[in-house]
Amino acid sequence: MLHRQSLAAGAAGILLAAGIGATIPAGATTAPPRSTAPPATAQVVNVRWGVHPTFDRLVVDVRGKLPPVQVTPVKALHYDGSGQRVPLPGKFFLEIRLSPAAAHNESGQSVYRGPRLVKLSLPALKGVALTGDFEGVVTIGAAFHTKPVYKTFVLHSPERFVLDVAHPAPVCHR
Repeated sequence: MLHRQSLAAGAAGILLAAGIGATIPAGATTAPPRSTAPPATAQVVNVRWGVHPTFDRLVVDVRGKLPPVQVTPVKALHYDGSGQRVPLPGKFFLEIRLSPAAAHNESGQSVYRGPRLVKLSLPALKGVALTGDFEGVVTIGAAFHTKPVYKTFVLHSPERFVLDVAHPAPVCHR
């Protein structure tokens, strides 16, 4: 009896492999296709940083096409919506604004995996915060003890915005 079941299972496997008795039409798939297309609105998914010999680097990772980015010196950082001051150390601040962009998907779930608020002790960069994700605008704040001297550029594959901030000049005491 066990031998007959093995033969039946083997024959069924051969028939299925040969396509005999298949009920799925050619070109059909059994699983829904997965979308690999980039999102319609750029999604801010992470913020990270690093120290280099003469500068600190802040990188904003984006899924989709990188939108226009504005970097603006501001007197203080505030959370969008509430207007509350962002509790980061520093005397100088930069607001990085990406628009149109979102830090959430079409279902309203956050796609942002970076820090919401982090205090740092790098030579130039003293803190970073996600300060807003509202009506197609994502804002990120950066804090410094000295006036930041910076340059910006874009890198691709994957899409990311880069802010390089020069280390402060050493203070000589004589």
